[in-house]
Amino acid sequence: MTAATQPRRAQDGPNWRQIVATYQKSDERRAVGQIFTSVVPFLVMMVVMYFSLQVSYWLTLLLALPTAGFMVRTFIVFHDCGHGSFFANRKANDLVGAITGVLTFTPYFRWRHAHAVHHATAGDLDRREMGDIWTLTVDEYLDAPRWKQIAYRLYRNPLIIFTVGAWLSFLILQRFPNPKDGKRERNSILYTDLALLLIFVAAGLTIGLGDFLRILLPVFFIGTSAGVWLFYVQHQFEGVYWERHKQWSYVDAALKGSSFYQLPKVLQWFSGNIGFHHIHHLSPRIPNYLLEQAYNENDLFHVKPITLRSSMKSLKFRLYDEENHRLVGFGYVKEARQLRAARAASVQSSA
Repeated sequence: MTAATQPRRAQDGPNWRQIVATYQKSDERRAVGQIFTSVVPFLVMMVVMYFSLQVSYWLTLLLALPTAGFMVRTFIVFHDCGHGSFFANRKANDLVGAITGVLTFTPYFRWRHAHAVHHATAGDLDRREMGDIWTLTVDEYLDAPRWKQIAYRLYRNPLIIFTVGAWLSFLILQRFPNPKDGKRERNSILYTDLALLLIFVAAGLTIGLGDFLRILLPVFFIGTSAGVWLFYVQHQFEGVYWERHKQWSYVDAALKGSSFYQLPKVLQWFSGNIGFHHIHHLSPRIPNYLLEQAYNENDLFHVKPITLRSSMKSLKFRLYDEENHRLVGFGYVKEARQLRAARAASVQSSA
């Protein structure tokens, strides 16, 4: 079976639960090794960037690129801890998750809950909840008031969602609780905010707040933008699966509603194998360091890949055309209005 082959349904092949169970095994040695190839170099590179200020700020900005890569890789450690897959021990996952959450400006328990909801509802048109990219159907957009259409267009603009939108999400929105948050989620936000405040105060008293921001901000901007892009393209791609709840399938939502983002090896490494997202959604308990092995050893996971080049198509997708089961751009709105008017006229004339 080639990589371009469409995924089989669960009943057509081996039991998918038996397949994923083989890889749902945390490896303490590999987990610790990933900390030393993600969190440690992330912190080291921040120090190197500080000393580079004495040479040239252009050098500092150049160093921000690999440092942001390590930030993304650190977020994958945080992400796996949230799924309880990074370590076998729950307390170890929670401890490392809370620490890496501070480093990536994300409250651990709050994010863990929201992300669990995302995994349980991805691809379900009747359960588009927290943790998702805001996606309207064509009919929902046509029926929305003008203010909501404008807000949606702004939100879905690539110049906003991958820049200011991403930055505000991590810098501002993550700092405040949601009315639906439980006590543990609210405390997670409080303790993360307090830890970040202490870091900023300590930086101001030592290296100076100005220099700290000159180091941190370019890394933060690049890292969060890259992270939002990865999340976006994993669920907004040509041929993506969306269904109403009665027809929704967990397996299809994973294998057809989450992409296999086939990145160059260096980017695959920095993104912690998150490109094997279809496997991750089928079984979040598989640690990132076993995802590639799971892909290589099972034909079930050999879905049509998205490459860096083909992923650029995702930039034009804005709405889900429920009638034709596809993502479309705003250019389709005019045609949709005409089709709706024609149908209404047909009904009226037949009446």
